[in-house]
Amino acid sequence: MTIDIKQQSDSTIRLVVQDEMTIYNVLEHKNTLFSSLKADQELQLDLSEVSEIDSAGMQLLIMLKKQATIINTQLSIVDHSQAVIEVLELFNLVPFFGDPVIISSDWNAS
Repeated sequence: MTIDIKQQSDSTIRLVVQDEMTIYNVLEHKNTLFSSLKADQELQLDLSEVSEIDSAGMQLLIMLKKQATIINTQLSIVDHSQAVIEVLELFNLVPFFGDPVIISSDWNAS
């Protein structure tokens, strides 16, 4: 489990989350993600490499989005894996995050 931090510009940071976002490692992700939130800065979450996400991972994303709003930080999910999209749709959270969701034509039908 890793999170790569990439400085896009002076005001934008892109975090690439890899592997899983599950109850087994969500605390590790929480520390890195919350420490990356800074006022008046844009945070982009790239979830294209997330192989599995459960309700604990989704709760972390919800908490992160709410905290970003509180401290006036733009938080967006810029890329979604198939696993992330499936859970977002299951919990009807696509409107909550408000980010464009692109579904690849080469994904397996579930």
